[in-house]
Amino acid sequence: MSDDFRPASDFLAVLTERGFLHQCSDLAGLDLLAKSGDLVAYIGFDCTAASLHVGSLVQIMLLRWLQKTGGKPIALMGGGTTQVGDPSGKDESRKILTLETIAANKDGIKRIFSKFLTFGEGRHDAIMPDNAEWLGALNYIEFLREVGRHFSVNRMLAMDSVKMRLERDQELSFLEFNYMCLQAYDFVELHRRHGCVLQMGGSDQWGNIITGIDLGRRMGASQLYALTSPLLTTASGAKMGKTAQGAVWLEESMLPVFDYWQYWRNCEDQDVGRFLKLFTELPLDEIARLEALGGAEINEAKKVLATEATAMVHGREAALRASEAARKTFEEGALAESLPAIEIARGEVEAGLGVLTAFVKAGLVASTGEARRQIKGGGLKINDRTVEDERAVVGLGDATDDVVKLSLGRKRHVLLKLV
Repeated sequence: MSDDFRPASDFLAVLTERGFLHQCSDLAGLDLLAKSGDLVAYIGFDCTAASLHVGSLVQIMLLRWLQKTGGKPIALMGGGTTQVGDPSGKDESRKILTLETIAANKDGIKRIFSKFLTFGEGRHDAIMPDNAEWLGALNYIEFLREVGRHFSVNRMLAMDSVKMRLERDQELSFLEFNYMCLQAYDFVELHRRHGCVLQMGGSDQWGNIITGIDLGRRMGASQLYALTSPLLTTASGAKMGKTAQGAVWLEESMLPVFDYWQYWRNCEDQDVGRFLKLFTELPLDEIARLEALGGAEINEAKKVLATEATAMVHGREAALRASEAARKTFEEGALAESLPAIEIARGEVEAGLGVLTAFVKAGLVASTGEARRQIKGGGLKINDRTVEDERAVVGLGDATDDVVKLSLGRKRHVLLKLV
C-alpha cells in the first residue's frame, strides 16, 4: 500500500485508519468506485465448522464497515467449495464433510452474520448466496472447456498454497488442486449475478483473488478488484483465535460469553490499541486515549476492549454481565453466578469426586495428566484454595449453596453445580 495514498471514500479511509488494508490491486480505481456508492464486494466463508472464530473477525468487520460506509456486502457461503477443501495454509487435506454437516455448519455461520450485517432486498442490504447454487450444477466437461482452459498449470504450481505442500512432500489431492479454479469462478459468477466487483480476504488469499480477476478478464468481465487485510498475530507471535484451550468461537454454545470476554481482557499490552481499532467501533480519538494509558491503567483499556468486542458478538447486555462477573470474581473475590458452569450429580460429589477428574469434567484441563502437571506448578484451585495433593477429592463440604468454584490460574474459572 502506498504511504502517500489519501482516500476520498469513507470505506478506504476507515480501512486505512484502522489497519485493515494490506494490499489492493488498484487503490485509486477502487476508491473512486467506493465513493460513488456502487461498490459491491464479497468474502467467501467455507462451512468447515458450526461457527466462525475470532480469526474470522477481521473479514467480518471488513464487510460490516463496507455496509456502514455505503457499499453492498456479500457474505458468500462455501457450500460447494467446502466439499473440496481450501489447501491454503494447510499441511494436509481437510476432512471430507457430509452434505448434512455442511448444511448445519452453514446455519450456524448465518447466525453469526446476522449480528454484524443488515440483510434484505435493498440497494445496500447484505446478501448471503451459497456457491453450491452454481458449482453443484456445473457440467465437468463444459467447465473444463469454458473455464479450465484459462488456467495455467505452471502458474498454479507456483501458488503458495500448492508450493508449500510440494516443498514439504505433503500430499495435495487433485480435488484440492481444483479449489483455486472454483474460487476464481465464484468471483465471475458473483459479478454476473450481483454486479460484484471486489473480492476481499486475508493476505494469504492474494494469489487466489488475483486469479479470479484474471479469469474474469478472460471471460469478459469488466474491471474487478482485489483487497486483502494483514494476517493477524498477537504481539508475541501467536495466531489470532487460538488459545491453549482451543479456538475462540463466536457462538455462545461453543464458548461461554464470560470466556469470550476474558480472551480480550487477557490480551497483551502491546495489542490493545490495534485490537480496539480492528474489533470495536469506538472513535479513533477515544482509542488513542486508551492506548496511551500506561502501567496498571492499561488494564482499564483492556476491560473496555473486552466489553466492546463482546458486545459486537453477544450484545451489550451480555457483555456488561460478563464484565461485572469478572469484577466480582477478581476484584471482590465473590462467587459470580454468571461464570461458566457445569452440572454434576450430587451423588458423585457425595461419594468423593477425584480432583483430577473434576478439573477434566470442568473443561479446565484436557487430561488427568495435565491436571497433575498443573497441581505440581500450583495452578489449580478449589474455592480459591490451591490444590496440593493430586489424590484430593471434591466433597459436599466444598460446596456453598450447592456450588464449587474450580480455577485454573488466576483468570479461568468454572462452577460445579450440584444437581
